[in-house]
Amino acid sequence: MGEANTYHQAPSEQTDQPPSGCPVNHSWSPLDRAYLEDPYPIARQLQEENAIFWSERLNHVVVTNMADIEHIFMHPDVFASTNVQDPIYPLCPAAVSVLGAEDFDPVAVMSNRPEPDHARIRVFTRRGFSNRRLASLEDYMTTRATVLIDEMISNGSPTNYVESFAFPLPAEIVFRLIGFPESDDAMIKRWCVNRRAFSWGEPTEAEQVEIARGMLDYWRYCRDFVAERRDRRRDDFTSELLNAWEADSGPDRDPDATTGISYREVESVVYGISFAGHDPVTALLCNTLLCLLPRPEQWRALVADPSLAKNAVDETSRFESSQISWRRVTTQDTTLNGVALPAGTRLFLNFASANRQSDLFDQPDVFDISRPDASRNISFGKGIHFCLGAGLAKMEARIALELLSQRLPNLALVEDQPREYFPNITFRGPEALHLQW
Repeated sequence: MGEANTYHQAPSEQTDQPPSGCPVNHSWSPLDRAYLEDPYPIARQLQEENAIFWSERLNHVVVTNMADIEHIFMHPDVFASTNVQDPIYPLCPAAVSVLGAEDFDPVAVMSNRPEPDHARIRVFTRRGFSNRRLASLEDYMTTRATVLIDEMISNGSPTNYVESFAFPLPAEIVFRLIGFPESDDAMIKRWCVNRRAFSWGEPTEAEQVEIARGMLDYWRYCRDFVAERRDRRRDDFTSELLNAWEADSGPDRDPDATTGISYREVESVVYGISFAGHDPVTALLCNTLLCLLPRPEQWRALVADPSLAKNAVDETSRFESSQISWRRVTTQDTTLNGVALPAGTRLFLNFASANRQSDLFDQPDVFDISRPDASRNISFGKGIHFCLGAGLAKMEARIALELLSQRLPNLALVEDQPREYFPNITFRGPEALHLQW
């Protein structure tokens, strides 16, 4: 499968040994139940004990300070992104066999593609998030969100917000961006479920195989869709990528050529972007309400002034982020904050500690939609790997808050509801969120 092998199995050159002289934590894992339920006090304690340490259970060096995390993001030649999609634990042979199909050959294109190819591909992918396309999507977003809220109100209180709004809206937005037909939405959603478990969790062998089969089916769907768009272009992101591919060398070019964007890279962008623009945004939509609704004075402020929604989204990304970590691997021997890291050292960047760092944010454990520096958070990354869809995700969350605050000003959380988080090391949002009005 070529490069696809490194996508789902960690390269052998990565080390599983703690760097010499690095403090070692023998007990903590981001998959611990207590950490999944509330990572922030534990993340602070870890940061206070050691800014950088080796997690024996995770086999990663954990980086907790904002300055160190920003340094890593700004030096991609030393701290590569090639491992961010790798399963945190090795796959079972049966799942490897499923993904060993001859036609499963996606290539890394965005978050896990190193330089200089990442910059080359990003030139083309960024065009798909132009102001023109975001403006057209905003109209669709507002219309679709209004319909979903109408249905919520019609069905009556209470509702499971994940099922009625937060799951369908982001999926449909990214599918319309790509150009997928609405008639395929339900099928595609099934394929995209549980990717959190595959790359960032600890699924059972049976779950690994099931997810792998879904990935293979979805890859085949994406290849067929891109082939259809190659012959019949539309006003969508996929057609824009194909126009760029064709303009570079013509329709008969080598599918793996890399002077512009290759045909296989177009297929792989379409394949990869759906999860990135879907599941984490669902979590963001939920987390905004989890932060606002238990604080009636802040919800009332938003109801009185919907323009506060934009900063409320930024503050949610800082205070209760939908992405609380990311990963990197060193390409060479280097030093970080006095700790010597050999080449092949895997790094776990702990956003949960950095986003509530007391020397950066005033009263970091207080949620404040008027916080002036809320956008200082690191949740969307930094530098060349700043999240391509950050603007789209924030727009969706802003529109949702604006509409909900005006249509349902007495919105509230259902009392005493259990709150469960899917066990994974990176993405954080409730599995269900029950609302009443």
